[in-house]
Amino acid sequence: MKDKSICPWQAGPMLAASTRRLIHNPDRLLRPYLAEGMMVMDIGCGMGFFTVPMAKMIGTEGRVIAVDIQPEMLAGMVRYAGKEGVTDRVEPHLCRPDSLRTERWNCTVDFALVFMMLHEVPEQERMIRELYNALRTGGRLLFAEPIVHVDKKRYVGELVKLKSAGFRVLTAPKISLCRSALLERT
Repeated sequence: MKDKSICPWQAGPMLAASTRRLIHNPDRLLRPYLAEGMMVMDIGCGMGFFTVPMAKMIGTEGRVIAVDIQPEMLAGMVRYAGKEGVTDRVEPHLCRPDSLRTERWNCTVDFALVFMMLHEVPEQERMIRELYNALRTGGRLLFAEPIVHVDKKRYVGELVKLKSAGFRVLTAPKISLCRSALLERT
């Protein structure tokens, strides 16, 4: 990937390291929003740090669509899912720089995660619109940006774009080292 704004796939193992759970524990962060049998989407899934725990939380009847722009990240996520025995619940999906390409899931997704990656997207409005379309009415989005890379003004601008697309802010959950919001598709 030549785009310097995208986290290089070589950093994937570091982002998926088990020590990261000390800061961003997937169970603690996501369990309140997930239930057995849900259809969920992990946008910018990387090597599966959140994907695999989500697959465990939604059970055998659930499905995780793991979306990333880098084939190497998806390959790492598939290996991790295989080690954890959840490949049957995870669908790797390669998107493009200009589109999530998620039309086939329109109005079917119960929950989506956009964690520390929206700032990397050049066409944010399009991605947000595609994500909105993928979620069912009442579907939820957990959105977080790192305070290190995204200052408050930029975060607020991204939140305005989400609201303009039709999302409603429900709350601002506390997530270490992040600014975050739980939103709902209206």
